[in-house]
Amino acid sequence: MIRLALAQMRRSLPRLVSAGIAILIGTAFVAATLVAGNVITRTSYDAIAASLADADLVVLAQQITADDVDTLRAADGVAAADGQLELWTEVRAGGERAYPRATVRASDPRLEAQELTAGAFPAASGEVALPEPLADRLEVGVGDTITVVRELWDEGGETSTDASEVVTVVGLTDDPSGAFAQSEGAVIADAEDATRWYAQDYGGAAPSYETAVVALSEGADVETVRAELAQALAPTVPDARVQTKQERAEDLTAQVTGDSDALTGIVLGFAAVALLVAALVVANTFQVLVAQRTRMLALLRCVGAEKGQIRRSVLVEATLLGLVSSAGGLAAGLLLAQGTLVVLGNANPDVPLPAAVPVTPAVVLVPLVVGTLVTLVAALAPARAATRVAPLEALRPADQPVGLRRAGRTRAVLSSLLVLGGVGLLALGVVVSGTEGGVMVGLPIGILGGTLSFIGVVVGAVLWIPRVVSLAGGLLASTGPSARLAAANTLRNPRRTSATSAALLIGVTLVAMMSTGAASARATLGNELASQFPVDVLVADPDISPDGPDDAEADLTPALLERLAGIDGVAATGATVTVTTAWADDAGDLGWLELRALAPDDATTLLRAPDHAAGLADDTVVVARDDAERSGVVDGDTLTLTVDGGEPVQRTAHVTDFPTGLVVTPATLAAMGVDLPANEAWLRLADDADAVVAMDDIQELLSEVPVQVMGAALERVAFEGIVDTLLAVVLGLLAAAVVIALIGVANTLSLSVIERRRESATLRAIGLTRGQLRASLAFEGSLIAGVGAVLGIVLGLAYGWTGAMTVMRALGAVSLEVPWRELVIALVVAVVAGLLASVLPARSAARTSPVEALAVE
Repeated sequence: MIRLALAQMRRSLPRLVSAGIAILIGTAFVAATLVAGNVITRTSYDAIAASLADADLVVLAQQITADDVDTLRAADGVAAADGQLELWTEVRAGGERAYPRATVRASDPRLEAQELTAGAFPAASGEVALPEPLADRLEVGVGDTITVVRELWDEGGETSTDASEVVTVVGLTDDPSGAFAQSEGAVIADAEDATRWYAQDYGGAAPSYETAVVALSEGADVETVRAELAQALAPTVPDARVQTKQERAEDLTAQVTGDSDALTGIVLGFAAVALLVAALVVANTFQVLVAQRTRMLALLRCVGAEKGQIRRSVLVEATLLGLVSSAGGLAAGLLLAQGTLVVLGNANPDVPLPAAVPVTPAVVLVPLVVGTLVTLVAALAPARAATRVAPLEALRPADQPVGLRRAGRTRAVLSSLLVLGGVGLLALGVVVSGTEGGVMVGLPIGILGGTLSFIGVVVGAVLWIPRVVSLAGGLLASTGPSARLAAANTLRNPRRTSATSAALLIGVTLVAMMSTGAASARATLGNELASQFPVDVLVADPDISPDGPDDAEADLTPALLERLAGIDGVAATGATVTVTTAWADDAGDLGWLELRALAPDDATTLLRAPDHAAGLADDTVVVARDDAERSGVVDGDTLTLTVDGGEPVQRTAHVTDFPTGLVVTPATLAAMGVDLPANEAWLRLADDADAVVAMDDIQELLSEVPVQVMGAALERVAFEGIVDTLLAVVLGLLAAAVVIALIGVANTLSLSVIERRRESATLRAIGLTRGQLRASLAFEGSLIAGVGAVLGIVLGLAYGWTGAMTVMRALGAVSLEVPWRELVIALVVAVVAGLLASVLPARSAARTSPVEALAVE
């Protein structure tokens, strides 16, 4: 049977190529996903644990003293040990200032997370090494001096004074692994200075640490030293934990991501979809092969071949095809992953990516085993069909395929139960997610419901897809005989038509679902951000406040606002004053809230939702609804507002959906005795502005101004970037499933040509032209692809909207969006690809002469 299988494979090589490509694509994604998971995990570990440098061991405890660090250094096998001190400080130079993180010079190069790019590390008190970006901002270099400013509080903690000291910059550093990414690197100080700064921050206390890093001597055994360190620290630090850097990285990654393998699991899920669709293509391909070999298989039966031998020959062929295709997919996946690493490495040299893909046994074995098994399972039904027909019956000419039976009532009942039960669970998931904390319960219920209902749709596809195809074909029948012939041909083998259309339906449904869910999520969160942030961009000057320094210099000057207004994409700017006020109603004090002064005319210009300031006037105060409900304030109440040291004023409350705090007019603020320069600038971006470019320009303009930048535009840009990136990855994976499904369309049309060979010859003999015959197959391919795409879009919209409501209902009103562009593209691509898939089968059908096709062998 092996020799027979090999001989059959050589004869059917062109037909096997399409099935092989389908399996190759699926297994390539499995291999690439596994590699990507390894890279993501390794890169995540390295990035999150970058501050540990090249430490061999990490000691964790609530409090590690300097004496405990000395204990670590004295242990056998320890070359160096340092406590990791966390400090923040203010540095000034030439009128510029910054607030970077500060750390202590490591006692061993292996424990230093940053790299020296110029000069030297500090070796004595009064010396520091600065990160290059910070040095550029302060316009200093090696040999220059800067001023370090610390805030010293009195014993009561009520007042503070600034203490400054001049230090010399002796080196410049780079932070290649992002250990101190939040501050673009950290100032490295001498241990004496760092100890003094710590004492100033913590009332004279000696330094204590939560983390200590340890470098081992050459040849020291990690586990032996770990046990010794735990024993040495037990008397003074009973809660100490000693971990390897890998273990610490895993813990930190789990804290940040919840599950470092979640992304890998998601992508593998889409790879599984690609393999499922590939299995349908393989099944159709072997149906084609069995139909082609009907007479040959019958001859083998006549000369003594048993059913089991025929079955085994088909399965051996499938196994060999799966193994070879999976090996090709493995190679393609590894090459894809390696190419992606090279591109990303060149585009992002600062990201610590590996130079070569990490190949593990799982990366090699899983794609090979999965691809081969999927191919083998897909060939079971065709292999069984190859043994069903009696030898003498198979030797007779036949115009219709044999061995096919209509789906029975069992399939209809099972499909209905799955669909109805799944829809019920989907509805339950939406309802549960709307309750407090119900998303974590509603989401799994919704996923289960969606899975069951979709399985029900696919199981029942043979019952309803042929009818839908027939209906669509009837609409095209008026265009000519080719369209009528195509509509009739789609019903000749409803099982295969439904299987092929279902393969495309799976891919398009998932594409439409993800596009719809992403569009709805983007719109919903955009509306939520607009309701949470009053303006697109808020620039705050923290030094300007009633209790701030009297000599504080105002940074938000009219000249700066004018420069901000000139940035492309900025539609309007305005200056406001924000203070903290005490407020009270007739029943008594209500506490303290943030109060902003805003001219009524500016509300329409600057606020993303102008109705948030509806009712604002010189005799009213706008109250955020959440604050009003918490304090029992309603529209029309009289409120008394007082700023520390100012005059109390009374205003009528007007409750709106303003995010938080109170809003009054500048006249009310003046009546309260507040006379401050602007400490906030509000910016409204144009609706058609590129928010990313505008934000970059704003950040660049304010890079040398000590202000804080925040607002909905920042949140929106970050969110949309995440959604768009994830959607691009997901759609890329699902596109593979659609491509594989279209290979199945070509296979189905090929099988139709084989089954209707004599019929096509008869039609040619009575006058059907080659062009009309090719047109009928083009209509047939377009019908199958178009119906699958349209049904997939409808299902995708339903699942996408349901998913968006389940996930985002807790945020408030969900905006259900239709991603028209993506859906139209999916439909056009499917129909055009179905048309292209008919080219080769149509050519084969048209090239066969009527006399040759009608001949009886």
